[in-house]
Amino acid sequence: MKQEFFIKSGELIQENEWISKINNFRIDPKDELADSEDIIAARLRKMVDESIKERVEGLDSVGICFSGGLDSSYIAAICKKLKVNFTCYTVGFQDGNFKEPEDITMAKQIAKHLKLTSEEFRYKLFTLSEIAPIIKKTRRILKAIPECNSSDVQTVVSVEVGSVEIAAHSISKNENVFFSGLGSEEIFAGYDRHKKNPVNEECYNGLLNMYNRDLLRDTNIPKAAGFAFSTPFLDDKLIRYALSIPIKYKINDDGSKMILRKAASDYLGKYSERPKKAAQYGSMFDKAIAKLAQINGFKKRVAYLESLK
Repeated sequence: MKQEFFIKSGELIQENEWISKINNFRIDPKDELADSEDIIAARLRKMVDESIKERVEGLDSVGICFSGGLDSSYIAAICKKLKVNFTCYTVGFQDGNFKEPEDITMAKQIAKHLKLTSEEFRYKLFTLSEIAPIIKKTRRILKAIPECNSSDVQTVVSVEVGSVEIAAHSISKNENVFFSGLGSEEIFAGYDRHKKNPVNEECYNGLLNMYNRDLLRDTNIPKAAGFAFSTPFLDDKLIRYALSIPIKYKINDDGSKMILRKAASDYLGKYSERPKKAAQYGSMFDKAIAKLAQINGFKKRVAYLESLK
């Protein structure tokens, strides 16, 4: 199994070391690829395949945090192709008159498309009473990390996303390693801010900011739960290549992350076109926290989360 470049001796590197490593990936616009879109997509497809292959070598089994989105579906498709032992885990919240979460609906469809067996795909709809202790556990873990609580928004998002991760692991076969799509949005320009500033410099800046926003959460949450995330889209070779892809192949009138969608279309067909849905919204865990806050007499979610011990 390939070691992530931001992990040293089993621990997350320091922020200054992360920044130094990301600086090495910076590409001058004049050095961006001059190849055609088809050539870039074909090369990208091979690189993503190789990144995942390197990370499953030596593993008896691997879990996948499976939202039914582009990234996790692509990872699942390659794991299926490689004939490794894997299981996709999808979670959602449903209570009262709430509709089925979009992640659950899409995950079912893609599991069928990929012909996943019952051993390769599991999902669960959590009730409010089942989610409450997961929220509390997640908040307790993150509360010890000041950088994950630097703003009200970051506190809420960190708990919502972290709770999805812990919930997915709670229905697992206790695999030691789970695949995550972390980093894909940054290197392939998947956020709204990339549309407002469509340049690869924005992708680079996003990578710099991932340390406090994402990496602290996604190393401490799994560590506390007894597993580790493997992040094939944060592969050093893949990052360098992705930052050299002209932004016009990432964002256009049809949407964002278009070059990755093109690369994944051989595996996913029409499902490569699913727009981004953040984990907390696709799972409806954001609704669960809002409801818990209301039940406990809090007007704001952050106030409820801060009250948890």
